[in-house]
Amino acid sequence: MLALTINGREHTLDVDPATPILWALRDTLGMTGTKFGCGAALCGACTVHLDGEAIRSCSTPVSEAVGKKIATIEAVTAGADRVGAAVHAAWVKHDVAQCGYCQSGQIMSATAFIASLPRGKQPSSDEIDTAMAGNICRCGTYARIRAAIADASRSLV
Repeated sequence: MLALTINGREHTLDVDPATPILWALRDTLGMTGTKFGCGAALCGACTVHLDGEAIRSCSTPVSEAVGKKIATIEAVTAGADRVGAAVHAAWVKHDVAQCGYCQSGQIMSATAFIASLPRGKQPSSDEIDTAMAGNICRCGTYARIRAAIADASRSLV
């Protein structure tokens, strides 16, 4: 049995410690907002936050999350988090999503990136591109993603 803190709630899971966080979330807890993409930590669809840092849940075992805080897209888009609310609003404003499959991972990476910036810092397009480089969008909405991140950062000043 492993005790995990997910979205501010304690969960006790009866899973193998080597189970990827992704499958514990989706299969054990029924939290399907985090997506399976490539299974090799290359596409970013499975991104969650572990103690505020964006990580790939498809390749991170649950044993690494014990004693830490996991945040998923379900918590970030609930609006309680200031950065998450700003990113969500910017995503809608810029009509970022097309098919939407990668969007939970994109939003999780974007919120971790913006939260890591010094207060008031406006990231350049190059900084945004570097921060988001590990997230693939098959629909190619990168320009809208970049614009949404810049907009969300400006709204938090």
